[in-house]
Amino acid sequence: MPHYRRALTGTTYFFTVVTHRRPILCDDAIRAALRHAIERVRIRFPFTTDAMVLMPDHLHCIWTLPDDDTNFSIRWTQIKHHVSYSCGHLYPMTLSKSRQERGAAPIWQRRFWEHQIRNEVDMERHVDYIHFNPVKHGLAKHASEWPFSTFGRFVRTGIYPADWGGNPACDGMEFE
Repeated sequence: MPHYRRALTGTTYFFTVVTHRRPILCDDAIRAALRHAIERVRIRFPFTTDAMVLMPDHLHCIWTLPDDDTNFSIRWTQIKHHVSYSCGHLYPMTLSKSRQERGAAPIWQRRFWEHQIRNEVDMERHVDYIHFNPVKHGLAKHASEWPFSTFGRFVRTGIYPADWGGNPACDGMEFE
């Protein structure tokens, strides 16, 4: 297991955010809108993206918020709204009456899952989970083959070897 050489500061969370039954997150338009939304929201509500992977129908990421700031919900609300506003016309969908009444967008599931990172070991496990996810789902044989993740950044900084997440040492890895 790699050693991450970083101290946990602020409040750090692991998130899973899911589309509304559509494999669209790796589409160019969605990726561009998501990148722009994150940049825009980060100006008003700062956070650091520690690790991230885009899968076709969900994403996993780890954010660190500033000290004494735990309002990740406002950040996700604004990011999802921006992506929906920018790309909703590209992915039309008839919403159920209850989803319409709640103001749901056609791209995203309404909620998301979060977990507060407790310590360095918890951080390592969740970062590994993020980067191994494309292999786990059969989308890549090696973590390095999946272009929609922060894996390359972790290789460049020496945290992972380039063949991590697909080499025999990773077989049988257990993730929560």
